[in-house]
Amino acid sequence: MAPVPVYRVRPPEGRSWHVGKKGERFMSIEENKAVVGRWFTEFWGKDFNPGVIDELAAPDIRFEYSLHAPLRGRDAVRAFAGKFRAAFPDLNFWGTADLIAEGDYVVGQWEGGGTHTGEAFDDMPVGALPANTGKTMRFTGTTVLKVENGLITEEAGLDDGVTVLRQLGLITEA
Repeated sequence: MAPVPVYRVRPPEGRSWHVGKKGERFMSIEENKAVVGRWFTEFWGKDFNPGVIDELAAPDIRFEYSLHAPLRGRDAVRAFAGKFRAAFPDLNFWGTADLIAEGDYVVGQWEGGGTHTGEAFDDMPVGALPANTGKTMRFTGTTVLKVENGLITEEAGLDDGVTVLRQLGLITEA
């Protein structure tokens, strides 16, 4: 018996052929990267757009960074962003490499920071800042985001928290 030929068929450039349950929309890797790119720009960038939370975050988004308490849901993320930006009015983060994506996951490397010229801030693993210390933080990190049906359902980041805590005077050199 002759071997059966195997044909590999690929979806058009930048598209996927995933089929899901009724009502689910599977996005291509490029579409997922576009969602995350917009999130990085409008949520984490210098020109914060609070509306992006309702547009791109899933209602029950899981949001975790080593420097802050874990959050669940849009309202918690909105409250965090407001508090963080009230304490650091010039807060700004930007990508430092191309986004990497596979399936529903997108990974981004970033750098950023800000100067504490605003309200008191206590969402740190140790210590708290009184209002307007004038201290500057600048650090790097990597974030993994999960995008499902066009919404970010998970954002988990690993940042250089020790650097931040030192810069803000909350811990000292060993």
